[in-house]
Amino acid sequence: MRVFVTGATGFIGTAIVQELLGAGHQVLGLARSEASAQKLIDAGAEVHRGDLENLDSLRSGAADSDGVIHAGFIHDFSRFAEVCEVDKVAIKTIGEVLQGFDRPFIVTSGTALISPGKLATEDMIPPFNPEWPRASEQAADSVTEKGVLAAMVRLSPSVHGDDDQHGFVPILVNIAKEKGFSAYIGEGQNRWNAVHRLDAARLFRLALENATPGARYHATSEEAITVKSIAEAIGKQLNLPVKTITPEAAGEHFGWFAQMASIDCPASSSWTQEKLNWLPTHSTLLNDIENGVYTK
Repeated sequence: MRVFVTGATGFIGTAIVQELLGAGHQVLGLARSEASAQKLIDAGAEVHRGDLENLDSLRSGAADSDGVIHAGFIHDFSRFAEVCEVDKVAIKTIGEVLQGFDRPFIVTSGTALISPGKLATEDMIPPFNPEWPRASEQAADSVTEKGVLAAMVRLSPSVHGDDDQHGFVPILVNIAKEKGFSAYIGEGQNRWNAVHRLDAARLFRLALENATPGARYHATSEEAITVKSIAEAIGKQLNLPVKTITPEAAGEHFGWFAQMASIDCPASSSWTQEKLNWLPTHSTLLNDIENGVYTK
């Protein structure tokens, strides 16, 4: 299969590209810079110049492919509503090209806000949250209704592994370095779910090869890890004290990241594992932290 991949040179995208190539697929990767283009060439992929805001480049990339994995997202939280709109338009634009041709379209979403405080499962479809206006799933559903073979991979809040520089754990590490201690909120018993990026990449490939219209697949290898245990592992690696802070102090300590530091978002992938025969095999989040992946 010839697969058009957005976000092909990102932390997760590079793993997806390698996974696809290793399985015998061809990859057409979206690149907006010479450095990104060279990265794709070095990996053995073809280059498609453009970006998520260049709709013509998205149309032509999708038209020239047998399937699409949309793993790209502009990670600029200072203009989050704006980049969420860019994401929504990109999904609908690609969907228009794929309409009626039975070519799989895998859209990236997340598990964090599906069902805060309760175990999230694949059949849960949360309402749109204006405070977190990413509309990837709604956009994917809208193109599915028009005859596109679109499905979603929901990523864990922590997709971890070597070379992770911009994910949530690096944010916690950098805050701990800045503040001089590793913190958790209250008793720290709120939970994240996690997945290694190589396991996530394999799931993207399996979802592409076996997509069911409208399906949600959970890239979750660990259902529930307490934020306290994450903070303790970071503190140990940085040789910094670990402290609890009050919910009232969270905003000052974590800044814009306070919501994610306090969220309780366990998530299951039982259905995904059974449906796609996906079995995560790579290291756990705490093992990666304890082995120095984030403190090299």
